Amino acid sequence: MSTTLRLILGDQLNLRHSWLKKIEDDIVYVLMEVGQEQEYVKHHIQKILGFFAAMRNFAHQLEKKGHRVIYIKLDDKKNQHSFTSNLDFLIKAISITHFEYQLPDEYRLDQQLREYCQNLTISHGVADTEHFLTQRNTLAEHFGDRKSYLMENFYRYMRKRFSILMVAGKPVGGQWNFDADNRNKYDGKSPIPHRLNFDHDLTSIKKMVDDMNVKYFGEVDAAHFPWPLAEKEALKLLSYFCEHLLPDFGTYEDAMLQDQISLFHSRLSFALNTKMITPMQVIQQVIAAWEAHKERISLQQVEGFVRQVIGWREFMRGVYWAKMPGFGELNFFNNGRKLPEWFWTAETKMNCLAKCIGQSLEHAWAHHIQRLMVIGNFALLMGSDPDEVDAWYLGVYIDAIQWVEITNTRGMSQFADGGIIASKPYISSAAYINRMSDYCKHCHYDFKKKHGERACPYNSLYWHFIDIHRDRFYKNPRMSMVYKNLDRMDKDELEKTLNQARKYLDNPDSL
Repeated sequence: MSTTLRLILGDQLNLRHSWLKKIEDDIVYVLMEVGQEQEYVKHHIQKILGFFAAMRNFAHQLEKKGHRVIYIKLDDKKNQHSFTSNLDFLIKAISITHFEYQLPDEYRLDQQLREYCQNLTISHGVADTEHFLTQRNTLAEHFGDRKSYLMENFYRYMRKRFSILMVAGKPVGGQWNFDADNRNKYDGKSPIPHRLNFDHDLTSIKKMVDDMNVKYFGEVDAAHFPWPLAEKEALKLLSYFCEHLLPDFGTYEDAMLQDQISLFHSRLSFALNTKMITPMQVIQQVIAAWEAHKERISLQQVEGFVRQVIGWREFMRGVYWAKMPGFGELNFFNNGRKLPEWFWTAETKMNCLAKCIGQSLEHAWAHHIQRLMVIGNFALLMGSDPDEVDAWYLGVYIDAIQWVEITNTRGMSQFADGGIIASKPYISSAAYINRMSDYCKHCHYDFKKKHGERACPYNSLYWHFIDIHRDRFYKNPRMSMVYKNLDRMDKDELEKTLNQARKYLDNPDSL
């Protein structure tokens, strides 16, 4: 009798996959908790627990439906802690005659399984994950030989291709995006709903992780784990977003408050990136909510969310597969400074960073502006090694898988790709952070000062960055006004500002 072994990775938890439509006795599914995935980067403890618990739940759902499932736990005595070593053992132990896997979304795993199959003595096959709206090569084919990729161009292509928010070939509302309307500071006009948290007891998994001496960082209340662990919970979170958060999402999507974690954000990224739910499920429900409740949900709110899901998310995946593995080595500025120690403790006098890093360590999550314009902004201004920045972001966030992390971090945030993704660096002085948050009101530093006692580090580091990279960006049309301001600056004032930056760069751990 022939028996097929199918591998499902921890970010392939799609109960609606075509593999699972039929119950077949000659097919065995395997999921594994392996050491190799805990060692390539140090992860936040919530990320480890979230993946393991969601994988176990998924395996349980498969068994309930009647599928044959092998689940290898981290502490199983026969676990060899490598996907391929465990596969070798299973193929021999249960007389497997055919092996299949779904396309991984990380380059290293894609290479590992591709090379493994080349040496197999049994037949093998590979399937799509059936999650994304595009194929790996869609973006590369769309842009051809262009050196840089314009997300807005790709976003409009996606809107047209899937007829999303379109009418008679034109965008609903007469314009493609409402980004200019989605940059508001929170003004208190709309009450902020409470977060929908779940309540899972993962203390036994936490004990296993500790007993196995897994290295991790961050905080967790393992007895009350708040993240969705199954499709049913992910859909509940989606419904909650549509009902309570979507009406104000676009307006305040860039806003930050020191006593609020997520404001009007959905926090669906972990469920999406583990494939518990699909982008099309999300988009369809969001648009349906708008169509049913236009009196309280404006197009502005919906378009901003749709752009994140079918624009940025699909775009970043496309960049990843178009540019890997070389993308992971790009370092346009040749930056090499180590991250300050307080990236792992949040013990800094800069309130915005203390809050955003502290939130990341406590909740394994932060929204995109906290990640980009507070944490990433500072890392770039101080000239951080993009390898270190990548590792920190990949480890700290529960939704971080390399295809989405490295493109946002090394590309968009750190400009280490030299402009493939962004047309200019995403940097700012303290003025932007003050405009979009209440962090500066409670800070040790003065957001108005460029130099002197308690001068905000963002200000001097910003002008230092602009000054040392003049040759690179002086002719960039999106930065021309910045350089006009630099050239108009009093020379004595500029020198004091640059000296202040050098002092901060010499001792970032003290900030």
